[in-house]
Amino acid sequence: MRRREFITLLGGAAAVWPLAAHAQSPPTPVIGYLSARSPEDTANLLAAFRSGLAQNGFVEGQNVAIEYRWARGQYDRLSAMAAELVDRSVTLLTTTGGEPAVFAASAATKTIPIVFTIGGDPVKEGLAASLSRPGGNATGITLLTNLLEAKRFGLLRELVPPKSMIAVLANPKFSAATEMLSDVRVAADATDLQIQVLQASTDGELDAAFEAICGGHFAALATMPDPFFDTRAEKITALAARCAVPAMYQAREYVLAGGLMSYGIDFSEAYRQTGIYAGRVLKGAKPADLPIIQATKFLMVVNSTTAKALGMKMSDNLISLADEVIE
Repeated sequence: MRRREFITLLGGAAAVWPLAAHAQSPPTPVIGYLSARSPEDTANLLAAFRSGLAQNGFVEGQNVAIEYRWARGQYDRLSAMAAELVDRSVTLLTTTGGEPAVFAASAATKTIPIVFTIGGDPVKEGLAASLSRPGGNATGITLLTNLLEAKRFGLLRELVPPKSMIAVLANPKFSAATEMLSDVRVAADATDLQIQVLQASTDGELDAAFEAICGGHFAALATMPDPFFDTRAEKITALAARCAVPAMYQAREYVLAGGLMSYGIDFSEAYRQTGIYAGRVLKGAKPADLPIIQATKFLMVVNSTTAKALGMKMSDNLISLADEVIE
């Protein structure tokens, strides 16, 4: 072979090699992110989720894509959104915003891996065989938000006299509402408080509920954990302020928006753990073998400015229990 012919052949091969390497590179994985909430009320939580993904080497826009679907508290939209993500053949489904999102995802697929966050017991809800070995295509984090009513009412009892009437705001369309209200009644009896349940699943019903609160003789308000309420945290805290009623919430975000007090899990840490699990599944781990994580970090947050606006003197004991006091 002549030297010129050899160089020509070598140059042609060099031009082909990058094309061949490109053709053999694996496709970018796609996460289907299905949430009962909205992007506006979860910006900090999304940052925590992405941080968890990054711990496993996945960065959105570089080596992983994320398709977002937001129900904005309208649970009847989730089934169609889940089906759409399944039809797009996403690599993984991540669900946030409680039970409605993971129920929709679970109904849509039994093969695509699911990493969820829910408030209650995933075994009792039929999502897993056990916490240690879920056994199906779904695993994730249980936030225990639906199981903390005894603690919340115990803290409310520090604010109000015995036999006080507490308004309880609940969403009848939330799947966990019935069980949560049962826990609320037990907690109210144990703390010598009375309750009146006000239901709201739309903005109009929310306005009507607060008209009743403003016109009633309620010593305080307890808002049940619910994604619909989470998407309207600023509205709810503003209405509570207008009614001049002290309120207990499930998450720090309500207190940042002007609410009086919250007790619940550290949501940012939970979303970070969700991102970590999503990254592990993308690397090949099977949901059936990944133990479901139970939240262990809880936060009590108090807004002292709101307390002053309400003319309330919070006890030294209550302040000492707070993990964070917002001035």
